[in-house]
Amino acid sequence: MTDHAVVARLKSELDGLKIEDNPALVKQKSRDFYWYSPVLKRQLDDVTADLVVTPRNEEEVVRILKACFALEVPVTPRGSGTGNYGQAMPLAGGVVLNLAEMNRVKSIGPGRMLAEAGAVLARIDRETRAHSGQELRLHPSTHATASIGGFIAGGSGGIGSINWGGLRNFGNVLSLRVLTMEKEPRVLEMRGLDLMKVMHAYGTNGIITEVEMPLDAAYDWVDVMIGFDDWMKTVRFCNLIANQDGLLFKEIAAVAAPVPYDYFLRHRKFLRREHSVGLLMVAPHAVDPFLALAAQEKAEILFRSDTATDEEKRGLPPIFELTWNHTTLRALRVDPTVTYLQVLYPFPTHVESVGRMSRIFGDEVPGHLEFQRFDGNICCSGLPIVRFTTEERLDEIVKIHEDNGCPIFNPHRYTLEEGGMKRTDEVQLAFKREADPKGLLNPGKMIAWENPDFDLTSSRTYLFPGLQRAAG
Repeated sequence: MTDHAVVARLKSELDGLKIEDNPALVKQKSRDFYWYSPVLKRQLDDVTADLVVTPRNEEEVVRILKACFALEVPVTPRGSGTGNYGQAMPLAGGVVLNLAEMNRVKSIGPGRMLAEAGAVLARIDRETRAHSGQELRLHPSTHATASIGGFIAGGSGGIGSINWGGLRNFGNVLSLRVLTMEKEPRVLEMRGLDLMKVMHAYGTNGIITEVEMPLDAAYDWVDVMIGFDDWMKTVRFCNLIANQDGLLFKEIAAVAAPVPYDYFLRHRKFLRREHSVGLLMVAPHAVDPFLALAAQEKAEILFRSDTATDEEKRGLPPIFELTWNHTTLRALRVDPTVTYLQVLYPFPTHVESVGRMSRIFGDEVPGHLEFQRFDGNICCSGLPIVRFTTEERLDEIVKIHEDNGCPIFNPHRYTLEEGGMKRTDEVQLAFKREADPKGLLNPGKMIAWENPDFDLTSSRTYLFPGLQRAAG
């Protein structure tokens, strides 16, 4: 927590801006979905800021950064708080910079749009559809609530990744407008290779205020749920359709029994407990050829949004709200003791790797796969449910995956490196030295800045000094 006298002086410096200092409301805005992880729940449960400041425009952001720099007050940017790893949680207290009111869609053109960082993705899609029949290429399962700035700073891919890969693939973000945290904050327009300096950096080295992203033709996507009574048949079928060059999907996921029946409560009427399912978003013109292929492969069509009655569809969420991190969310609503992992099953042995992991773990780690394009090839990443027992067993499960050639992007760690490739991103570190010389932006999330000597190959968890003191 920041010294009371410093907080009082900061409030005076920011007089006239929208400031929240009610402890209960500040704590609420100091949280994301970190509680997906029992490890992060234990480590981060007491984290809170001193103030929440909500700017209405870029000039106010500059004023906030300038004052906080002078008083050495940490600043943690926040969009809608839909991240899962503590990305937007202020480990060192200070200010939560709430960008929710900077939410305008500023321009829409052929194949592109420009929006302020706080614009919610669903609103962007409504406006681009109404304007010219276009939609975002990529969005997370939290489409209805997530902000575009938070998606770029904390996300990696999602709905649409079956066609376009991840956010950090060239072309999936066109430009970013970024503010530095210096005595006189600078406004930077970033394109091309420069984008890699700040994308998926949790706001540790710059505040994103505007995002330009590409658009694609919008479709009235048809939600389809297919089922098999065998998990690996479901996996092979989803892999087959993902590789069909003539069919257009926006989402292909596979979820192992009994997860769909146990946790997809609104869709349970279409399911048996033995059903492993494929969750698909199919372009209308691709439905007939898809159905022909499904019949050939003896896939059972459990649900189609284009033929379901109004009564059958009443109360159902869109199919993408059963996928990606929403799969885990729906499981947690039924059984708060479960958690999950993030796994890469590398091409070209991804299907075999899934089968091997399923044989090893069985129902302790029921499968959940997201098919996506990765370096030009179709492969799958996993967000399997984990029936959690102890942190020690969770670490064993991680190690077994990695020993079998399935890298883990650990969702039970709040740092960039431990939740990613377990190595320092030298480009982002160098930019932090330039753009945040005092290290005040989202402290504790970049190990390379906080503790350059930390051994990322060890099994130890990095614990930010502020959290060490709290734990002690």
